[in-house]
Amino acid sequence: MNPLFWFVNFAIRVFTRAACRIDAPDWQRKIPMQGPLILISNHTGQIEVPLVFAHLQPRKLTGWAKVEAWDNWFLNWIFSIWGIIPVRRGEADMNALKKALRALEQGYILGIAPEGTRNKTGRLRRALPGTVIVAMRSGVSILPLAHWGGENFLSNLKRLKRTDFHIRVGEPFTVDTKGMKVTGEVRQEIVDEMMYRIAALLPEEYRGEYSDSSKATCRFLDST
Repeated sequence: MNPLFWFVNFAIRVFTRAACRIDAPDWQRKIPMQGPLILISNHTGQIEVPLVFAHLQPRKLTGWAKVEAWDNWFLNWIFSIWGIIPVRRGEADMNALKKALRALEQGYILGIAPEGTRNKTGRLRRALPGTVIVAMRSGVSILPLAHWGGENFLSNLKRLKRTDFHIRVGEPFTVDTKGMKVTGEVRQEIVDEMMYRIAALLPEEYRGEYSDSSKATCRFLDST
């Protein structure tokens, strides 16, 4: 293992344990240590990415992040160490898709936030359908992970207050279109079904766009 990679992840684990009270019963046990996996999650963009990434080591892990993040020198440095895949939002980024599929072929976990951008309040936003494409192309299992409390991290840090950070992991599933023609509308329905799996793991006040569980469907998701 690259010494810099090891040191960065070790430092993040030490820091996040000091800065957060991590409530995550059995989450690492529920995430397989071998084989390809798409890990879908909500996204507040404050602490969850470094925390999840560092605490899952030595599991091979990568993910998508908006290409604009590389304009920030620190994110450029840390994402390069981690091997994060830049993706151009709002367009069909085939290069990012190919890199993601290659990582899955090599047995990586691919982390994706279907919302496409961070929600600053912690409440779920309507998801974008890009996750469906990589799920269908790869055919690998998808595992929902939900977290909350991290939206308060920066404000707590300024007050030298620890953050209560909660993680819950659901059950794996795969996408099966049942031979149906996959239109844009179908892709949106599939990603909405994925998001309801995340919402079910969150306290009600964080479910946002997916708070009405009576609208949840499971036409295209099969348990594994």
